[in-house]
Amino acid sequence: MKIICIGLNYRKHAMEMAWPVPDEPVVFLKPDSSILKNNKPFFLPDFSANIHYEVEVVIKISKLGKGISAKFAPRYFDEITLGIDITARDLQSRLAAAGLPWELSKCFDGAAPLGRFIPVTGLKNMSDLDFRLEINNKVVQKSNTSDMIFGFNEIVEYVSKFFTLKTGDLIFTGTPPGVGQLNRNDNLVAYLGNEPLLDFLIK
Repeated sequence: MKIICIGLNYRKHAMEMAWPVPDEPVVFLKPDSSILKNNKPFFLPDFSANIHYEVEVVIKISKLGKGISAKFAPRYFDEITLGIDITARDLQSRLAAAGLPWELSKCFDGAAPLGRFIPVTGLKNMSDLDFRLEINNKVVQKSNTSDMIFGFNEIVEYVSKFFTLKTGDLIFTGTPPGVGQLNRNDNLVAYLGNEPLLDFLIK
């Protein structure tokens, strides 16, 4: 099972990170050991002093596919949730500045908390989904999937040029602006519309 992640997929997030807006999807992978399920707590690691949250809409691939056209992409995912791309920002900045791969900053154990999946059949319009992240009852990130640079179907088309998509693969589709540092005892709750899909603590 693969965890495919799309970086810089919201213009305002690219701006807040002082990165150029991409012309094509920015892709990286996380290992399955990054997954954190069932609202289990995330324990701050000792190798970073600046762990950040990034809330993202996540789709689950429902059948095998390769070289998928965007118009057929909806046939290949049937569930959706919210996840957090947890990032060691200090490691990422140091590695990126040196021109080195920055997987260490995003691929460590527990760095991909996942919410409860719901079927896409119950959603009216995948291109118009409100979502938000609250930390300690304060909204820190809020957006709509219409703000994505590359939509779900475009992402599936693009990544399937390079990877065979398999049943159960996950795609994190990018974070909106408002990312920030996590602290011990923070309570993170992620909402799709007004439905909470993820609720966990930082330890």
